[in-house]
Amino acid sequence: MTSAAAVSTARPAGPPARLPSLTGLRWIAALLVFGFHAGTMRIIAEPDYKAVVDALFTLGLSGVQFFFILSGFVLVWSARVGDSRRTFWRRRVAKIYPNHVVLWGAALLVAWWFADPVLPAVALENLLLLQAWDPRMGWFYSVNTVSWSLSCEFFFYLCLPLVLPLLRRANPKLLWVLIVALPLLILALWPAQQLVPEASRWWFTQIFPPVRSLEFWLGAVAAELMRRGLWRGPGLTVASLVFVGTWVAAAQWIRAELWTTLLAVAYVLVIAAAADADVRNRRSPWRSRPLVWLGEVSFAFYLVHVLVMTSVLRWSGDWGTGFTGWRGPAVVLGFLAVNLVLAGLLHRFVETPMMRRLAPRRPARSASVPRQREGGPDADGRPADAAGESGQTTDRSPYVDSR
Repeated sequence: MTSAAAVSTARPAGPPARLPSLTGLRWIAALLVFGFHAGTMRIIAEPDYKAVVDALFTLGLSGVQFFFILSGFVLVWSARVGDSRRTFWRRRVAKIYPNHVVLWGAALLVAWWFADPVLPAVALENLLLLQAWDPRMGWFYSVNTVSWSLSCEFFFYLCLPLVLPLLRRANPKLLWVLIVALPLLILALWPAQQLVPEASRWWFTQIFPPVRSLEFWLGAVAAELMRRGLWRGPGLTVASLVFVGTWVAAAQWIRAELWTTLLAVAYVLVIAAAADADVRNRRSPWRSRPLVWLGEVSFAFYLVHVLVMTSVLRWSGDWGTGFTGWRGPAVVLGFLAVNLVLAGLLHRFVETPMMRRLAPRRPARSASVPRQREGGPDADGRPADAAGESGQTTDRSPYVDSR
């Protein structure tokens, strides 16, 4: 068994490996979800144009799966030695809750405008991010519907500080067993759902936090293997080709019950390969400045996009009818631009300042720790200045990340 202390001291010395590629990849995941929702809302009526969107984004909902895997990877990768559970939980609440509250309030205003009935119990459950535990239709997809995934993330955050010490001490062979077993457990959900009442099967496989945590733990285990220098995955080029090939094959030929398992494997390979490319300062197409900015606002973009599109379509009277000719793609691109502007504003004026105000101050760097370059994204995916959040220098591991 390898102790946590041994793992920590085994890290190589040198400047921190900023992982902007993971931030850039977050935007790709957000774009997949946006494309999926644009397709399911039937904004494009022209059959030829719609066929293109369907071909590109049929599996776009798996962008949430990507976020869950990435979240597990990043949080284990960037975990700070000596952080208390309370400090970790406070930092995570500061990261996601302010944006959630703003969109919760906005969604209730939209519901009031359209005279949509909202039960107080539903609104309260959503505000407290408990809705993913409720199998009742109309409850887990309530208020700002996409916030169900934040309910899952809250569960992951609660569990990680309890599991992380075990992960740090785990035998490498056990970690490799978990890397193989977790995708197989995801696959086993298809027969396992037969044990659940039919009306709750979608909730069980797609929403239920313990089930969705399998993806989070897959990323977490991969990060622990990489921290120890034990990860043996393909490079970024090969991993990217595997992902594209898996995506095309799944959309065209592979049975639906295999999608989540195959994509989970493809996603974890790409995430680990992108992290490794940044650590080793190898070329990566995912860390350009525009992509990194898009990745930084991707959380806000994800939270606003469905509410904005449904509200505008309902207000204009075009909900469910679609736009003919070139107007359909133009409306989708318009929604993309509007959502990006709103996401940028939310990130700039809510997410970033509230993180600074609510997140705990970081300890000053120990004199025994050599000074390292700063300026990369921190463990929440935000650009960190040289002084960190508190005006103090930060004590970073050589392996630091994104969200």
